[in-house]
Amino acid sequence: MSTVNKNLKKPAGRKKAEAPAAPTAPSASPFSSEQLHSALQEHFGLDGFRGNQEAIIQSLLSGHDTFVIMPTGGGKSLCYQLPATILEGVAIIVSPLIALMKNQVDLVRSYASKDEVAHFLNSTLSKKEIKTVHSDLKSGRTKMLYVAPETLTKQDNLDFFRDLTVSFFAVDEAHCISEWGHDFRPEYRRLRDMMDEIHPTAPVIALTATATPKVQSDIIKNLGLRNPQIFLSSFNRPNLYYEVQPKVKKEDTLKSIVRFISQNKGKSGIIYTTNRKTTEELADLLKQNSIKAVAYHAGIDSKIRSDRQDQFLSEDVQVIVATIAFGMGIDKPDIRFVIHYNIPKSIENYYQETGRAGRDGLEGKCILYYSHKDVSKLEHLMRDKPLSEREVGNQLISETVAFAESGVCRRKVLLSYFGEEYGTKGCGQCDNCKHPKEVIEAKDDVVRMLQTITALDERFATDYTVKIIRGELTQQIKMFRHEGLAQFGLGKDQPEHFWNSLVRQLLLEGILQKDIEEYGVLKITKKGQEFLKKPKSFKIVLNNLFEDALADDDESGSESNAAPVADEALFNMLKELRQVESKKKNLPPFVIFLENSLQDMATFFPTTTGELERCQGVSKGKAIRYGKPFLELIEKYVTENSIEKPDDFVMKSVVNKSSNKVHIIQQVDKKIPLENIAKNRGLRLDALLEEMETIAASGTKLNLDYAISDMLDDYDQEDILEYFKGCQTSSLDVALQELSEGNYNWEQLKIMRIKFLSVYGN
Repeated sequence: MSTVNKNLKKPAGRKKAEAPAAPTAPSASPFSSEQLHSALQEHFGLDGFRGNQEAIIQSLLSGHDTFVIMPTGGGKSLCYQLPATILEGVAIIVSPLIALMKNQVDLVRSYASKDEVAHFLNSTLSKKEIKTVHSDLKSGRTKMLYVAPETLTKQDNLDFFRDLTVSFFAVDEAHCISEWGHDFRPEYRRLRDMMDEIHPTAPVIALTATATPKVQSDIIKNLGLRNPQIFLSSFNRPNLYYEVQPKVKKEDTLKSIVRFISQNKGKSGIIYTTNRKTTEELADLLKQNSIKAVAYHAGIDSKIRSDRQDQFLSEDVQVIVATIAFGMGIDKPDIRFVIHYNIPKSIENYYQETGRAGRDGLEGKCILYYSHKDVSKLEHLMRDKPLSEREVGNQLISETVAFAESGVCRRKVLLSYFGEEYGTKGCGQCDNCKHPKEVIEAKDDVVRMLQTITALDERFATDYTVKIIRGELTQQIKMFRHEGLAQFGLGKDQPEHFWNSLVRQLLLEGILQKDIEEYGVLKITKKGQEFLKKPKSFKIVLNNLFEDALADDDESGSESNAAPVADEALFNMLKELRQVESKKKNLPPFVIFLENSLQDMATFFPTTTGELERCQGVSKGKAIRYGKPFLELIEKYVTENSIEKPDDFVMKSVVNKSSNKVHIIQQVDKKIPLENIAKNRGLRLDALLEEMETIAASGTKLNLDYAISDMLDDYDQEDILEYFKGCQTSSLDVALQELSEGNYNWEQLKIMRIKFLSVYGN
């Protein structure tokens, strides 16, 4: 390849080039197919190319600008790594993710005999490290240089790069250049200018895993690709299984996730969420349930993030829980599942993120939890953005909702979005193909909805319109006097989630549209007006995804209202057994098991040691030491009474308890006053003491002497401890009566019982 003109200077007052300089005149590739296969084996240890790889590489070697759209896992990186290895000079590779750069450089170095073959240059490097990179570049030893787009904005870097022999430019994740792409990066828009300044005639290869026809057009235009050869691979990932599940109640969803991962022990997976708080809570929940997991988001220190990536890659961690907003540069071929706890903001996001599963061509399960509440949150985030961004954002969200609510083959919907036809039959590898949804006729319901919107003069959003059609009288409705409309209560025969779903499907079919400037006001389109004049068949998919996730709220720690209730008869039998066992072992009953432990046993009917460990206040050691007679009693009770266990899987709940536990232990170690600990966690003192007793009962010693000394003198402490040593009750009310001469209160006895558990119970 030609070398750069070393006397090239920055043009004064340069504007965006209207017609970029053509690359060095394209010609036949200087490398034969045999030479390429030999280089592939020598440098990468591979026996053959996949798909379009060889044709793409020959295009770039011939000097052509080249545009590659290839699904995740298709081998995009090799399309520029092999040419960079065999050409004279260095390839400058633009990548948006610092983490991905490190991952790619480590991978390239693992194939090479020397580390200097590849470097990255970004803000994480020290001055000494930058000096090493510059030295290797000047010597010609480096064949690939990964840079962030921001790196190219610095003039001193541009000046340095102009003096290098540049073989070509590679723009990875090229969809970032389009506002319709799922990771729009404004700095990508400046790449053409910066490449012209470094080496205006070097060929460019742009690569992306996801690009709709609109995004493809944007990439070619904004990168100024010159008569590019375009290589579009199939977007189909046949080894991936797609499933959408309803997110109705938070507790049920979390249990479903924990159960799924527990059943896939040893398999690596990623869970995507929309905010940092949920990321941390989910990681804590998984750890509480003996699943090795870490959180990963932009709020975590970069070194810790890097360490967590390495733990995931080396399989010291099974699951990584990450925010959707923060991209991960993880190139791990054997990720077996990707879970979306929240709906993604676009189908491209969804495709890109699910594409991390099964890159080795083996099993990959993609599960999306869907709720209307999550959709509303995404729409709310658009509220304060400029009109053009809102229009784009809302369109992308609508397309994702259409995918989630669709009753047809999910693979067909995905491929259609990217302009690819799948065929007439379903894939057999998605939930809709395996479990076809019921379809119902909704022509009359559509008419009722359109009549209601018309009666409201097309001036209200979905929520208000649904309240009118269902006849729900609110202060706002009274204020507008809309309860007098003929349409008020016209659709009270259908539940709220039905009407919400119908509106969404009418929006997707173009019968309704939302007025973005008026914050989601429903308008009837021309197509909708025609439908009103001449109604025709309109079928909708009926499934439980349409239910609003009323109990699902990432911002609240509230538990499901439908929590199972303890079996009173079994609970009393367990209390009697505890009494018997405590006498055998000459221990107070509460040392064997606390009452909240018995409550859990009578609720979830554990019949194995592992299940027993999931009950509150039951550690592994306690389950082994005291559990056998309790498990035998429960198993007998379940069999004799034909009990159907509420679930064969009992999830250890965190309800902030796992974070509470860590916080309480740390604060006690620091001797922080109990009132302060309680206040910091939003607890009353009695609730804090209950938490502490559960912690002590499960085997963790709490040294509360510093707090006890403020509440009781040494004589009183000794008196209470002696009582607990010989008592045959777990009731503090009984203890208060029997120790009435000491004039103690509930808090004093409770904290001493915690001390007793810590000293004698473990």
